[in-house]
Amino acid sequence: MAVASISTGDWATLGPAASEIRRIVFIDEQNVPQEEEWDGLDPECQHFLAMLDGQPVGTARLLPDAHIGRVAVLADARGSGIGVLLMKAAIEAARHAGHSQVALSAQVHALAFYEQLGFVAHGEAFLDAGIPHREMTLSLA
Repeated sequence: MAVASISTGDWATLGPAASEIRRIVFIDEQNVPQEEEWDGLDPECQHFLAMLDGQPVGTARLLPDAHIGRVAVLADARGSGIGVLLMKAAIEAARHAGHSQVALSAQVHALAFYEQLGFVAHGEAFLDAGIPHREMTLSLA
């Protein structure tokens, strides 16, 4: 049985593994321009790195304003529950920091994934890096 774990830390610690996952998922697979992926916000975020059988397979970040972003799981690990583990870790970190809600910009194809975690979509779809997204929030109250 596969053993999964989530580490949390700063960009200096988790950045090398997290950036490789994000490069593969966002830049290579989804054709997100590098200048949009590397937005300069990583040093101020709390980062999460998912490991499966000792290999880095997923990542997410929590911005200081309780916005969760850059949620990415490598193709071979999708459907294994890694995304849920990453999200639960980020949500718990926001709760621990005293935030009353978390927010994210979800790719439209992933709305159901976030809805199963309790997120609610708001507003119309918009394009981010050429990909349709919707804003979502989750109350932590």
